[in-house]
Amino acid sequence: MSFTHTDVQNIIQLLDASHFDELVLEMNGIKLELRRNGATSSSPSAPAPSTATTTRPPSPGQAPSAPPSAPAASSSATEDASALHEIRAPMLGTFYRAPKPGAAPFVSIGDRVNPETVIGIIEVMKLMNSTSAGVSGTIVEILVQDGELVEYDQPLMRVRT
Repeated sequence: MSFTHTDVQNIIQLLDASHFDELVLEMNGIKLELRRNGATSSSPSAPAPSTATTTRPPSPGQAPSAPPSAPAASSSATEDASALHEIRAPMLGTFYRAPKPGAAPFVSIGDRVNPETVIGIIEVMKLMNSTSAGVSGTIVEILVQDGELVEYDQPLMRVRT
């Protein structure tokens, strides 16, 4: 398998739409490194990460920080935030709330979910990846719009467990 011109263009568009300055992708012996805004590699001899970004998920018990593009939470949501679980994006891509245009969304506010419940799809390079809730509870807040580009580890929804 190799990268086509279209694949590289799609990856560049994803990088341009994100807040990241660098992307390293290695697949089947092919390594693709993209940098913008004069970014320099922080460790040129280090092996490429297995994900498309270098962002690390928060440690257990550590409160995740909101991405720079995330809107500020309302005061009522802030008071309640400690009791809520955030469903986070497992990858960078375009988030879709419904299985196809015009269809009902997978979940809405007030819906009960379990760990296997599909809450959306993230499209990366024309591949559709189902995203599951990963927790049991009730959807209380949806943080991203249908068709919005999401970053790795960006909060998508909040669930009261």
